[in-house]
Amino acid sequence: MPDPAPRSPKAEQTRTAIAEAAMRLFRAEGYDRTTMRAIAREAGVSVGNAYYYFGSKEHLVQAFYDRMQVEHAAAAERVLAEERTFEARLRGVLLAWLDVARPHHAFAGQFFRNAADPASPLSPFSPESAPAREASVAVFEQVVAGSDLKVAAGLRRELPELLWLAQMGVVLFWVYDTSPDQQRSRVLVERVVPVVDRLARLSRLPVVRGVVDDVVGLVGALRAP
Repeated sequence: MPDPAPRSPKAEQTRTAIAEAAMRLFRAEGYDRTTMRAIAREAGVSVGNAYYYFGSKEHLVQAFYDRMQVEHAAAAERVLAEERTFEARLRGVLLAWLDVARPHHAFAGQFFRNAADPASPLSPFSPESAPAREASVAVFEQVVAGSDLKVAAGLRRELPELLWLAQMGVVLFWVYDTSPDQQRSRVLVERVVPVVDRLARLSRLPVVRGVVDDVVGLVGALRAP
């Protein structure tokens, strides 16, 4: 939903205050038990004003997703400026996401219960999540574009989105990771990335090319309406 608020400093300050109030209440009370009225009261604004900036609780969560994506893109930019190999770039970007997400782990499961519903606007595959999803895929486009990786053209087109899907797998694992500071999620990234790197490089071998073409075709078929 387009943001109807004017982009004045005061409007941005109010919008930020509402979003931060919502995050505090989501952590303290849980997503399901938090109402827009409670969020407005916590932010010190009227209920009508809260709805003016955010049409629903789901839109507040979308704002949270968008903010996390901005933070992740900034953290990823530092990694991509320093690393040149595909393996190091991918590892650094995935670990950067874990660093950005770490403060929010305590209530991430509450969001996931809603996001797991295919009809929910909080689903990472929903139209409402498109801006955050496309921004994330763009980060993986940079991972590939500035690296030493050489793959077939068809796979090259699909690889950023496939890497985003791999990140969604990491996110799911992280949501359920109860190890201290989610260290098992970091181990997952460290172990999975070399495998992805090797598989991507093997894709150029003639003996593997047919399988790669099948995978690319499958991705295209699943994307079709």
